[in-house]
Amino acid sequence: MSVIVTDAGFGPDDFDGPWAALDEGGRAIDLPSDTDPAALAALPDDVEAVRIDFPSFSDGRGFTLARLLRLRGYRGRLRARGHVIADQFAMIRRAGFDEVEISDALAARQPEDQWLFRANWTAHDYQARLRG
Repeated sequence: MSVIVTDAGFGPDDFDGPWAALDEGGRAIDLPSDTDPAALAALPDDVEAVRIDFPSFSDGRGFTLARLLRLRGYRGRLRARGHVIADQFAMIRRAGFDEVEISDALAARQPEDQWLFRANWTAHDYQARLRG
């Protein structure tokens, strides 16, 4: 099982998939973290959701993929999946992700209150602190 994290906290997965690889097409696309950024141009216009894998919390390639998708004009659901930690939630949201899919085990180690603490991600960046 997995837990979906949004700015509102933990919740169930309300997307019914199925997820497919980019070259298979479909309305929901799974992207591994090592996806060539140039391959994003092949994303069909009718894709409803994109899920980008984070195999470890230290693998930041998913941030780049998300940002590039949003810069290309993608407006659908964008989900990070895998080993994302609560401390990264603000950065995940700033990169363009809408939600995070984590395992039940990770949710037990990092409970909902730790994620909610970072859910006000627009107010807690260094630029806002500099502006006063």
